[in-house]
Amino acid sequence: MSTTNGSIAPGASRTTLAPPGTNNTRPKSTGLIPTNNVTTKEGATVRTRIDPTLTVDDVVRQLCVNLKVTEPSSNFALRDKDTDELIVNENLRKKIKNKANLKLVNAPSIEATEIVQKLIARDEKNFKMALWSLKKFIREEKFAQEFLSRGGLSELAEVINTEHGNTLAYALEAMHNLMDLDYGWSTLDNTFVFRVVQILSSPNSLINVCRPATAILKKLVEADPMNAPGPLIASSSRSPPVAPPGSVYRYGFQIVFQQMRREKGSLETVVNRLGSADTAMILHSMMLINSLLSHVNDTEWDEFISELERLNVRKAVIRLMSSHNIDDLTSSILDFQANIVRVTYRKKSTLVEPEVEPLHESALEYIWNCSTVQEGRDTDGQVLKWRQLGFSSENLMSEFQEVGELGLDCLRNFVADDPELFSKVILEQLSRPVDRRCPIARASNEIVELLSEHWVIFAPAYSTSTTYQPFFLNFYRVHALATHFFLRMWNESGSAAGDFSRIVALARSQVKVALQRENFKPWHEVERDFLDCEYRAVRDRQMQELEAEDDLLSKVPVRNLKEKITRESAEFVRQQRIQCLLQGAWFVNGIPTPANGQSRRPNGQWRFMRLDNGLKYLHYVDSAVQFPVRSGLEDLPERIEIAAISQIATGTCAPPPNILRDHLDLPPPTNLTPSSLSFSLLTATEGSLADQIASDQSRWADWTDGLNMLRRDSGHVTSDETAGYIKALTEIGLKIKLLDLSGEKVDIPSGLVAGPPPSNTDFFFSDLI
Repeated sequence: MSTTNGSIAPGASRTTLAPPGTNNTRPKSTGLIPTNNVTTKEGATVRTRIDPTLTVDDVVRQLCVNLKVTEPSSNFALRDKDTDELIVNENLRKKIKNKANLKLVNAPSIEATEIVQKLIARDEKNFKMALWSLKKFIREEKFAQEFLSRGGLSELAEVINTEHGNTLAYALEAMHNLMDLDYGWSTLDNTFVFRVVQILSSPNSLINVCRPATAILKKLVEADPMNAPGPLIASSSRSPPVAPPGSVYRYGFQIVFQQMRREKGSLETVVNRLGSADTAMILHSMMLINSLLSHVNDTEWDEFISELERLNVRKAVIRLMSSHNIDDLTSSILDFQANIVRVTYRKKSTLVEPEVEPLHESALEYIWNCSTVQEGRDTDGQVLKWRQLGFSSENLMSEFQEVGELGLDCLRNFVADDPELFSKVILEQLSRPVDRRCPIARASNEIVELLSEHWVIFAPAYSTSTTYQPFFLNFYRVHALATHFFLRMWNESGSAAGDFSRIVALARSQVKVALQRENFKPWHEVERDFLDCEYRAVRDRQMQELEAEDDLLSKVPVRNLKEKITRESAEFVRQQRIQCLLQGAWFVNGIPTPANGQSRRPNGQWRFMRLDNGLKYLHYVDSAVQFPVRSGLEDLPERIEIAAISQIATGTCAPPPNILRDHLDLPPPTNLTPSSLSFSLLTATEGSLADQIASDQSRWADWTDGLNMLRRDSGHVTSDETAGYIKALTEIGLKIKLLDLSGEKVDIPSGLVAGPPPSNTDFFFSDLI
């Protein structure tokens, strides 16, 4: 370490830090340039030349010797003076290269000891400052290990259990940051979980208290044994496997939801906060709801979903969709939308079994009672009950075979919307000749099928929609409108039993028209399209559509085939996207626009990122120029944990002023205009982990969708390109399969297999056409 006169504070020294066995004194004639300034604990500044081959321990040891520090060098550490980042072997070379200003501070062991002591003493003067420091330092693995080994976790939990106001907020933030580690907090018990639920639910809790409390519950939900990276331990035959002792993956949905049950109104509070004026609070609440939806187990599924529906969570999210200040929420709203697709798919796939499931029996009893019809016998002496409501038989399990519990829910909601009208319609149909009656129950189920087809409720993995679908979240209301439309078309056309499929075709045509431009169209126009249209106009339009469309595609067996191919196509595209992430790519390091806040400052104009084979981390390197990156992770010293990413936001940053515009497919932006090829990896509390700009649309789609598909609680794709690929694969696969039906006898493989990513990812699908 060396210094020069006239450029440092009085009393500063100059020294060269070199490997043991070399001369530590710099000859005046050599002209070696110092690499870094180091500020001592006393405030003096020294100019140093640090050999990059040294370890951090060696650097600190030589600093202590040269500065004649009497305490052991193990009591000290180095931090970046500007960012407070701890200097470790992994970032030392980078700090030397960037000439970072450093400072000599207490070692993590000393800091941890002092902070734990202050948590115990709770001296008013030092208590809050200790918590403030703790929430910063706890992210560092060395500090966290020292803090945990000194019993810091129990002391922090006790602070959370007893404190209030800003002190509690600091403690909760520290705990949330600690939970970013995948070890060390497995001893948190149900008492702690319940306390966090109480904090979240209290009407007196400050917003800055509720935000980290909500984030902690999300972490606990995601600490599910099924998410554990290692093998699980088998438990009893009736219980799911558990994580090994000491693993933090011992919580999950069931633990959290049990404690939320104890605190009356806790889930309602979370839903109500979707209407908060604080955008960050809305984001945390949305992320907790999405996490609960993604991890809900079979045992509590019915109860949890029913409670969410009772709380009108869909209505709250629809209001967010129509808000003008929700840019940061887009990804979470699309995640929620995808979660509801999964919920809808599960309902559609759940058999209606009134003899087994009390909820099914109760719903059917309600429908029957509202009809005011009396059970009777037909001319053959058979029981005549459900056929009077428009079913084809008395076997309800068979009647709801294709639409499942979703069909039953839709019919019940249709009845509950106006029970008197339902009774009137049923009685009116029964007054007609048998062949002239509109089968209301069958029509209801058919509308469920049409809406499921329209919104692609086929694959439970994730949704292909890249835009808001507020009408989908209003599934039951749209179903009621479409069912009334079906009944009106039946009556206006004077239809008979043999015309059922013809009215279904009319309904399919009208569904397409009424639900188009869903993310822009106001609700009153949907109502008008279903309620005010005339039969002849609908029929004329449908005839024109039939001229351009093969009616074969509307047949039930073909729709089922399309559902299967859609799932295969979605999985094929998912594997291709992930393969692109495993291959890696170069990106421009973008500058966040003012509306999107600040991010970590990169160390170069370019960044190469690659996903590890375990699908857990994004490894990367920043560089002033692009260079050939070897396979593997040796050239990629930095990494981002996938689990830490709460949102992949798009259109968030602009290219640096000096970027070579030749690398982008867009004109040079001005005044930090966000690039349409940009995306940011955001956390719930830290802001942005990365702000990147892709070289072209295909790379942007590969990475934004690939990252979304990796996240467990995410269920949507970002780009129209990916949604288009899935649709195109489905259509081509369907047409090829249908060649069998036409007698061509083509040998079709049973599934789609994703190979390695193509050398040119501009349009990976081109080789399949």
